[in-house]
Amino acid sequence: MKKLLVVFCLVLSQIGYSQEVFIAKPYLQIGSNPSAESLQLLWHSGDDNSVWTVEMQTDKNAAWTKIAPPTFVKIAIAGITPHKVYRASFTGLKTGSIFKYKVFKDGKEVFMSDAKAPVAADKPYRFVAFADIGAETTIQKRLATQLAVNNPDFVVVPGDIVYERGLISEYRSKFWPVYNADKSDSSGATIMRRIPMIAAAGNHDLDTRDLDKYPDALSYFYYWNQPLNGPVGTEGGPLVPTLTASESNRTSFQAAAGDAYLKMANYSFDYGNAHWLVLDSNPYVDFTDKGLQEWVANDLANAKNATWKFVMYHHPGFNSAREHYEQQHTRLLSPIFEAGNVDVVFNGHVHNYQRSFPLKFVPDRKGVLLVGGMGNKTVRGRVVNGSWKLDKNFDGKTKTKTNGIIYLITGAGGQTLYNPEQNNDPDSWQKFTDKFVSNVHSLTVADVDGKTMIIKQLDVDGKILDSFKITK
Repeated sequence: MKKLLVVFCLVLSQIGYSQEVFIAKPYLQIGSNPSAESLQLLWHSGDDNSVWTVEMQTDKNAAWTKIAPPTFVKIAIAGITPHKVYRASFTGLKTGSIFKYKVFKDGKEVFMSDAKAPVAADKPYRFVAFADIGAETTIQKRLATQLAVNNPDFVVVPGDIVYERGLISEYRSKFWPVYNADKSDSSGATIMRRIPMIAAAGNHDLDTRDLDKYPDALSYFYYWNQPLNGPVGTEGGPLVPTLTASESNRTSFQAAAGDAYLKMANYSFDYGNAHWLVLDSNPYVDFTDKGLQEWVANDLANAKNATWKFVMYHHPGFNSAREHYEQQHTRLLSPIFEAGNVDVVFNGHVHNYQRSFPLKFVPDRKGVLLVGGMGNKTVRGRVVNGSWKLDKNFDGKTKTKTNGIIYLITGAGGQTLYNPEQNNDPDSWQKFTDKFVSNVHSLTVADVDGKTMIIKQLDVDGKILDSFKITK
């Protein structure tokens, strides 16, 4: 059934429209207030006075109906031709259904696609996770095709959405053409127009904060429409570093970013029977901050009805690769995750695949802060020692109940691989690591059905590199 659906989606998405109409063609997001009956549609176009409308068809026998008029935000950043980001809302969706939509510019149809509504809490679903993706490499594009073949209900990205600095120009060359292509082939796939992609911000997305040198940086805050239910940071505080920007550059940025700035780096949402917590794990965040820790604890505690609890952020605390091994600051949240009954933590940053044994961790105090750069003022992270307990009875096949959290790194999404020399050298792995694949690019496919979840790690050809089952 899934293969037939993929073929249907690919045929429908290959309808040709003039590229000149859009700067970025329509793509789906979960929105600031996600639900199983709604999705948001975004697209980018020029700064003109065109009248845009959207129609949808809930099933093949239903009439086409016009939805509420879209809104827009103007992006007027130095060095970039002004453009508008439009947003339209699909509401009243039938959970799990396939629907169609059309976009009209000045009364002329300029785009059409199918899409899938979020599933209900009692239905099975599939998601794909991969990080460190927007590198404009051949392997990135091939993985996008593999993503389409697996036909997920949604995609999650644990950071480093585009390289190198999260610029508007980088999204246009390295991201939209790959994940919102007009057809699925070796150059990309029709993903984002059909299902939502949900992202955590990585270092390459948010580290560049000099808007005088890079005015089109921090475009994460322009192009993603995600929940705004996290803690509100303040510049120079424990969650958000200070911007470097002239008055005009700051005004332009804040006008374009709106409420997303200072809010959208940390958030949570529900999908199906799972609760997701998404965090900004960049080293400038102070994970010893009591306010942040309390928010994380309360968010997980309030997800009482969730069968599964997942956490997603970029920097892994439990990493056996030599690259980025010293960045362990996120380990400080492990006791809070354990108290909140988290099942799996999804990370990127390290460009390979790693899976820990189910583990519990007790940190030794706050760790050792690492700094560098000019004047030793740039925070690199923390070395956080402590003690862990590993559940080695879990094998993911016959023994599928976990005693602890599985930490999964899926950072082999397109950028240059890290430490392939360690692939066949288990003596170089840390004791908490169960699986380590660093010689091929890959993505994570998770199938959730009630109290059972099966996770597979696939390479660009669909070969299974790792597979395990968790049951509740």
